[in-house]
Amino acid sequence: MPPRPPAMPPLPDGSAFLTWLRTPRPEERPGVWRFGHVPRPEEEPERIPGRQLLSGALIAFLVGWLIWSLVWNGYLGGWWLLPLHAMTDSWTSPKSYSRVVFSYTWYVIVASAIMISVGRLGRWGEVWRRYGWPAWRRRTAPVNERPPAPEQDRAAWPTLRSAGAVDAADRLAADARSGLMRDVDYARIARAWQGVRSGRHSLATFASAVLKDGAAACPHPSGARDLPTRLARHDLVAEQVRLGTTADDPRNPYAYRGTGLALGPELLGTSLLAVGPAGSGKTGTVVRPLAESLCLHALAGRAAVVVVGAAGAGLGAADSYDVVVRIGNPESVYDLDLYGGTTDPDEAAAVLAEALVGDLADPHPGSDSRRSTTVLAQLLGPFRAVHGRFPSVPELRQLLDGAPGELGALRTALEGSGQESLLRELDARERQLGHPGDVAGVLADRVALLDRPAFAGFFDTSGQSRPFSLKALDHPVRVRIDLPQRGHAEASRMLARLVLAQFTASVAVREDRSLFACLVLDDATGVVTPEAVRGIQRLRSGNAGTVLTLRSLDDVPRPLRGPLLGATGCRMALAGVTPWDGQDFAEVWGKEWTEARDVTDRQIIAETPAGKAAHALRRVITGKAPTARAVTVRQVERERWSASELAHAVPAGHAVLSLTNVTGEHAPPLLVDLRD
Repeated sequence: MPPRPPAMPPLPDGSAFLTWLRTPRPEERPGVWRFGHVPRPEEEPERIPGRQLLSGALIAFLVGWLIWSLVWNGYLGGWWLLPLHAMTDSWTSPKSYSRVVFSYTWYVIVASAIMISVGRLGRWGEVWRRYGWPAWRRRTAPVNERPPAPEQDRAAWPTLRSAGAVDAADRLAADARSGLMRDVDYARIARAWQGVRSGRHSLATFASAVLKDGAAACPHPSGARDLPTRLARHDLVAEQVRLGTTADDPRNPYAYRGTGLALGPELLGTSLLAVGPAGSGKTGTVVRPLAESLCLHALAGRAAVVVVGAAGAGLGAADSYDVVVRIGNPESVYDLDLYGGTTDPDEAAAVLAEALVGDLADPHPGSDSRRSTTVLAQLLGPFRAVHGRFPSVPELRQLLDGAPGELGALRTALEGSGQESLLRELDARERQLGHPGDVAGVLADRVALLDRPAFAGFFDTSGQSRPFSLKALDHPVRVRIDLPQRGHAEASRMLARLVLAQFTASVAVREDRSLFACLVLDDATGVVTPEAVRGIQRLRSGNAGTVLTLRSLDDVPRPLRGPLLGATGCRMALAGVTPWDGQDFAEVWGKEWTEARDVTDRQIIAETPAGKAAHALRRVITGKAPTARAVTVRQVERERWSASELAHAVPAGHAVLSLTNVTGEHAPPLLVDLRD
């Protein structure tokens, strides 16, 4: 028998969460990791080398000591005692106590004046700040754990208190102190409170939900409050995910050197293009952290994310997503809606034409696929009017091939229905069949890539499967679409174009644009078309963005490379890019005016013994031989990063990244260590 009853388990501790929540996050330049950031000055202060600084301080001390010795021993005369005699001779005797006190006080004043003078010359203050107590205190200073004032404490929810929801604020503060609240809970409830302030929800409903469930209030539809695993560092208060550290490199602005680099919706809203060869870290160091961050934002009710990549690409566990579409995998629970959930034949035809033959359009920013759209609309409209649905892949293939039975059945069903416009569409389609300029044959060949046994159970339009439509981006949903790769590379590129076209079409008609929508496309090879570039340009106004990765800009037609780089506000060149890819980045990043210094050093030869001794002393102090220096300073215009530097000067695991946020603020190209 135990001697006493078992003790109660200790209550969870919320001190770590409170420390995280109360950490300062100052407003900073785009891309700076704000969590605990200490701002730096704009310009780099002039820093004297340590050897030169210490040598100068020591020599200044010896000079001061020499001057004091000469003064004290009378080698410089007694003039420095005249003020003392003038003040004391008239009222004190030579051996009085007052005379002694005044004398030593005067000695201290003179010695202090000498030491202050030589201390300024020897930069003793800089030595103290760099190597003395201030430097040690900065390295070992403990974190200030004193809680902030209630009106500035996020854990006290001051906005709720000012609005009258004091009970709800007390409940949330108690959950935070007891360790029942997480960062996702804080972000989710803050998002719900924004809905109350904007008028979408009532204060009474919000307060009752918080009083009932506390930190678990306002849950995500999945009920999840966190991801199964996290690989990156996230800050859901500042809405950032840390990707790396800005290198301490002279090519980086001084204010960015050594700071963490992070991205968030305010930067992804201008879209991101990352270019780097295979193995450069696009998926592991860029795509995976961004997908993870967007999934956390979705759990907080802030975002809707669609992640597209090859099966097994390492885009996160299936438990991290609400919907996982495994195209070509018979075990997939969800299917992909080929028509994007629309009921308008013209809209469905435009999206499907972009997916099927968008890469065959003239690679010019002004071209499009109108002829293919017209051909598909001539078939989809009549078919939907007869069957109440769009055709499946085999049916669409037969219609495009011009099978007499299919077209005849549609004509028979439409005759007498009073839909003469649809009959005219069929007549036009039949007249164009077999003409040399008819694109139906090309469309049929592309549809045949999807009419394969591996995709037999997919793209169903009869309602027997669970198709996912990008119309669901009105809600904070997490979606992963796995594309087939082996043996179906062309079909995968076609499906990637389909998802991108549906995404750009869906976000443009969303009702709730306060929800950030993002499409993460792990490999955009063959996806960039003239219509896709135009769609990416329109995303910023719809509070949406894309993340595209490419192995090389050669995967994009030459006329579209400039428009693509111009349409994306964030551009990343990873280590290993080719010089011709670097040339495109160098052109889009432009040039800047810099100060070029041409320095000419001429060694001074001493002829006399005294000169040689002086040169030896100077060499000890500075560590360099005495020289006569001529400096020419001029302003020149140079590329921020040249093509050669991008191809050969970016270390492995690094990238050069330029940023632009949705308000127009931008950061110059930064060399970033993605491994830190």
